[in-house]
Amino acid sequence: MNAPHLDVRYVADLVRLRLTEEEIAEFQPQLDHVLSYIEQLNEVNTDGIEPTAHASAVYNVFRPDAARDYFTQEQAVANAPHSGSGLFLVPKVVVEG
Repeated sequence: MNAPHLDVRYVADLVRLRLTEEEIAEFQPQLDHVLSYIEQLNEVNTDGIEPTAHASAVYNVFRPDAARDYFTQEQAVANAPHSGSGLFLVPKVVVEG
């Protein structure tokens, strides 16, 4: 059983983590161990087994899309910490990448 090699530096770069050389040395064997464990799944005989995303069947239950009376705009923003012109006012968030 030969697990594929995945470099910790590569994974850390994908998720924007800065790791020290000591952390890389510690995590690389752990990642290799996890991958070799997962590789054991290739040994399981799955002939005749239908692929699935869930252990049990999952179905969406749709309701008719019909207009209903809910809150008025004024009622919706009545308890908002900050509102104006019938809208929720929130702080500006800018993420620089």
